[in-house]
Amino acid sequence: MPVQRLVPTQEAADLLALTREIAQQELAPRAAAAEADEQFPREVFRTLGRAGLLGLPYGEEFGGGGQPYEVYLQVLEEIASVWASVGVGVSVHGLSCFGLATRGTDEQKQRLLPDMLGGELLGAYCLSEPHAGSDPAAMRTTAVRDGDSYVLTGEKAWTTHGGQADFYKVMARTSDHRSRGISCFLVPADSAGLSADPAERKMGLTGSTTALMRFEGVRVDADRRLGEEGEGLPIALAGLDAGRLGIAAVAVGLAQGALDDALAYAKERETFGVPIIEHQGLAFVLADMSAAVETARAMTLHAARLKDAGLPYSRQASIAKLVATDNAMKVTTDAVQVLGGFGYTRDFPVERYMREAKVMQIFEGTNQIQRLVISRALAKGGAVTTSVAPAEFALA
Repeated sequence: MPVQRLVPTQEAADLLALTREIAQQELAPRAAAAEADEQFPREVFRTLGRAGLLGLPYGEEFGGGGQPYEVYLQVLEEIASVWASVGVGVSVHGLSCFGLATRGTDEQKQRLLPDMLGGELLGAYCLSEPHAGSDPAAMRTTAVRDGDSYVLTGEKAWTTHGGQADFYKVMARTSDHRSRGISCFLVPADSAGLSADPAERKMGLTGSTTALMRFEGVRVDADRRLGEEGEGLPIALAGLDAGRLGIAAVAVGLAQGALDDALAYAKERETFGVPIIEHQGLAFVLADMSAAVETARAMTLHAARLKDAGLPYSRQASIAKLVATDNAMKVTTDAVQVLGGFGYTRDFPVERYMREAKVMQIFEGTNQIQRLVISRALAKGGAVTTSVAPAEFALA
């Protein structure tokens, strides 16, 4: 079922049309086999980069698309509706570029960003550690200054693109201060002493490689540090707000794909002489699925528009991530139910969608952490802010 979209410009509408074309022609035919074989589709990211879809929210002067976040998230959604692993990968790559784009020097940006945003270099994001997932301030990975470089030692867990990326955005401790002792570095993948453990064996997103990264005396030039010493945690947390919106958009796309498959099956499958969509009990399930997808999409785009307007959006990003991923779990589970016994087999993709949805409630901050973020924001209070929306929109 085509999604009716409201976008700010004709250029944005054209970008979404291009994304749908690439998704249907390049991604959809390969997704099932790559997921079954647990094969990471590195060349897909080059295709997306060359089409200009990897750097959409970043400035055109460095090879980005100069698009508002509301457009970028809808591109992510279109990708994830056919291949969630790639949608997650695009979001993580964007997050790995965030620190450089927002806190890098002009020289750093000019030297590194064009290939990063163009897809020639694929990024990964290293924040969590085996003992410190939801509490990044407890990290133990260290970066010790040694002349014109830093020496990094430690481990980073749950790294998307671990062992596949060309560079790693790494948070490491440069002093003992809990929150102001962490700094941010861009580490080349070919650095001596940097290695990846065998990929994690996951229940879903098997086309996306996740691995523990080991830093054993990895020497990094000082000009690879982003921002000043001690500014790493604020850089990380600011990036996570944007990253949560990325995962929310991926969850919306995944749920939309599950709804589309369930709806197509319900129109074709007959029982008692009529398509099963004509049975009220199942029709109501599909109606609830549609409402869940639309609700998640609306919340995600609302948060994105706040971000685009330069307004605070951290609480709304957490709400979007919470609502979109919880709804994706419900929608994909219901899609399996609609297909009945067939839904439980690997002959149909909905069982894969259900497995993929589960992790979205966990990464980029578990949904319990999102509730913590939301409740703390409510406790602090604050006035409701009103902004004037753009007057012209286009349909895509």
